[in-house]
Amino acid sequence: MSVTVIQKLGRRAIAVGADVSSPEQVVSMFAAIRKDFGEVSILVNNAGVARGRKVEDVDLAVFDEAINVNLRSAFIVTAAALPAMRQARWGRLIFISSTAANVGGVVGPHYAASKAGMIGLMHSYATNLVKEGITANVISPALVETDMVRSDLRITPDRIPVGRFGRPEEVAEVAVMLARNGYITGQSININGGIYPTS
Repeated sequence: MSVTVIQKLGRRAIAVGADVSSPEQVVSMFAAIRKDFGEVSILVNNAGVARGRKVEDVDLAVFDEAINVNLRSAFIVTAAALPAMRQARWGRLIFISSTAANVGGVVGPHYAASKAGMIGLMHSYATNLVKEGITANVISPALVETDMVRSDLRITPDRIPVGRFGRPEEVAEVAVMLARNGYITGQSININGGIYPTS
């Protein structure tokens, strides 16, 4: 949803460009947010890159890019948000991982590793911050109808038992639920159309 659409709904919104794998740019981003909205109390780590590669074609540059954008950024942005959350003794950390963290997926080992790392990161925050009123959870979608999925011609909805891609709003609904709920923490919520059943 664009800033313009949000504003037409009568809500306040800004867009701040930043490379969230850069600590310096994250500091600047938080300063801009703080100026207009105050401290961040609900954080959704959703930065992501998925460059499909065969196993033999994953070199160090491709691997490092996935780790930097998908995992390192989540650590840097969370570290920037945590001081205010800890002071307020209230916060919500939401990490957008992927079913690939559990099944490997079609993008490649670099992507799966970066998304699995987010789950480990979340578990550590959940365990260590729960007494401070801060929850941490992961949302692990399967194939959601985004530009990233549509641009990869190898990815088709017939991989999904329900027979279609997920919709962005279906993921957003879970993020809103986690933002509102203070009793759910340390969980990985799978939104995957049945591709990876969990207990």
